[in-house]
Amino acid sequence: MLLNKSWLARVSVCVAVALSPFAAAPVLADAQHQVAHETKQEIKTVRTATGLHQISQRDLQCLSEALYFEARGEGVNGQRAVAEVILNRVDHPRFPKTVCGVVNQRGQFTYNKGARIREKGTFARVQKVAMAALAGAPRTLTNGATYFHARGVRPSWSKRFERTIRIGSHTFYRSDRRFASN
Repeated sequence: MLLNKSWLARVSVCVAVALSPFAAAPVLADAQHQVAHETKQEIKTVRTATGLHQISQRDLQCLSEALYFEARGEGVNGQRAVAEVILNRVDHPRFPKTVCGVVNQRGQFTYNKGARIREKGTFARVQKVAMAALAGAPRTLTNGATYFHARGVRPSWSKRFERTIRIGSHTFYRSDRRFASN
């Protein structure tokens, strides 16, 4: 009987450790399964007015940082418009297929990727805008824009694309309708 209690105690400890939320992740057989396991861990389920949505934590961080550094001084519509441009690019064949790919594409955004976020309250606000955009908020502000610039500058590419709207201090453009550059 003593042997059975000892065995039962060891099994109970093993079960408790295995079911603990703090237990170490199981060792996986190969790198493909490891990536799948890590990817599962970084998805967040968010409830919105339109239902439950799964959002990648990495996409949320990339989009939030882009909104913070590119549009933190804008109102909510200005921030939503910048988010639309980034997501429109993700959907466009000429741009990377991920939010982080678009945001980190060389020469496309002016902010320093190593810059620190100093205004935590502002970051929390742009993060809500990013979360709503990633959860499928309607993209109705920019009429399909894939480019934007601050009002004080005039990049050379702005003459080649159709201007769609001005919101706050940004002007937005569609890249699928080119104008003659004569």
